[in-house]
Amino acid sequence: MRSLNLTIMKRISFLLALLFLLSNSSDAQRKRNRAPAYTPVDTTLYQGLKWRNIGPFRGGRSVACSGVVSDPMTYYMGGTGGGVWKTQDGGISWKNISDGQFATGSVGAIGVSESDPNVIFVGMGEHAVRGVMTSNGDGVYKSTDAGETWIHVGLNKSMHISDVIIDPRDPDVVFVSVQGALYGPSGERGVYKTTDGGQTWRKVLFV
Repeated sequence: MRSLNLTIMKRISFLLALLFLLSNSSDAQRKRNRAPAYTPVDTTLYQGLKWRNIGPFRGGRSVACSGVVSDPMTYYMGGTGGGVWKTQDGGISWKNISDGQFATGSVGAIGVSESDPNVIFVGMGEHAVRGVMTSNGDGVYKSTDAGETWIHVGLNKSMHISDVIIDPRDPDVVFVSVQGALYGPSGERGVYKTTDGGQTWRKVLFV
């Protein structure tokens, strides 16, 4: 009886060891077949590339630019004194799309909707504070036809807008960061939110 028990124990131990080995082998096989977390890039492929100025050459300083997620050739650029410019050929040519429609020319931020690239929000007023001069703006402008026409949608006293963030799923939900008056107290300072495409704004953060 004792020898029989020993034999059974040995067989059980053997089976457990075999299962353990098979499990480890299967895990190792899965790890080998799994794609790497990233694909290394051969840096020699772009060593010959150099930065170059592609314009626009009438826009002045710029603190605002945005591309279109669904179209890698279309970009918008905002000048601190030159309004909004658009390219649809990757920077080969640029067109001013705000002249005659904006009351001020200093652009601080541009947001293009991911879910509807026809919807663009532009926050006015240069936000990079400079000792000599920082041009202010007059709030937020909106386009629903990819920059062909614009309407003013409020925040008139914002002075300087540093960022515009549009909800990637809903072009009516937008956050705008407002600096207000740069050199003194300002009740306009903070983060504003709209859920109706700019018809109304609510301050959601103020310090």
